[in-house]
Amino acid sequence: MITIHLQAHDPAQAPITLQAHSGQSLMQAAVDTNVSGIQADCGGLLTCATCHVVVHEDWVKQLPPMGSDEDGMLAFTAQARELGSRLSCQIVLTPELDGLQVTLPESQY
Repeated sequence: MITIHLQAHDPAQAPITLQAHSGQSLMQAAVDTNVSGIQADCGGLLTCATCHVVVHEDWVKQLPPMGSDEDGMLAFTAQARELGSRLSCQIVLTPELDGLQVTLPESQY
C-alpha cells in the first residue's frame, strides 16, 4: 500500500492520510475514501479540473512530466495554478510515491 498525505487549504485543519494501491490514480484513491476537496466531476477523463491538487515541492520532480492535455486543463482550475499544480487523475501511484504530500485547493469550483 502507498501512503498519501493530503493537507486542506487551511493549514489549521488536520492532514488526511490515506492508503492506496499501486497503479491507482491519486484521484481515484481520494474518491474511494470520500476525501472532501476532490470533486472529480469527469471521473478521471481529463475533461474537467475538479481534481486539482498542489504537489509539495519535495515531490514535484518525482512525478512524471505532465502531458499537454493536463497542462491545458490546469488553465481552468478554480484556484490559481501554482508551481506544483497537477490534476490528481493524472498522478498514477507507484511505490516510489509512498509518502506523497499534496495540498487541496480552497475550492474546485
